Amino acid sequence: MDIRVAAYGVIIEGAQILLAHWNEHGRSGWTLPGGGIDPGEDPAAAAVREIHEETGFHAEIDGILGVDSFVIPADRRLSDDATGPLHAIRIVYRAHITGGTLTYEENGSTDYADWIALEQVPSLDRVSLVDVGLAYL
Repeated sequence: MDIRVAAYGVIIEGAQILLAHWNEHGRSGWTLPGGGIDPGEDPAAAAVREIHEETGFHAEIDGILGVDSFVIPADRRLSDDATGPLHAIRIVYRAHITGGTLTYEENGSTDYADWIALEQVPSLDRVSLVDVGLAYL
């Protein structure tokens, strides 16, 4: 079984949430900004790094909201070279913007980022992580 540990940020300003648009392996949807933790990297630092890579914003972590854990069966994995199930561990932080300018990641797993009205989130094509993050609040 493979294991992937990732860190994400829930960033809300006023009545808007900052989301990134995931687009990989022919699938897409809105997600929280964040991603995989590099070997030896602090999870909070990974969340800050990934938020910047995917949105162009500099962020600061306010605290941990929760840890989500689930297993993706081998036949549902998106990678062509996957040989078994994937245990996904997602660390979700509350964060706020400290600077930067909205930009989009190039050559990554996300292709767009934007501030979305919280009232529009239920109608978005989104990954489950968005709902997990909002439920932690």
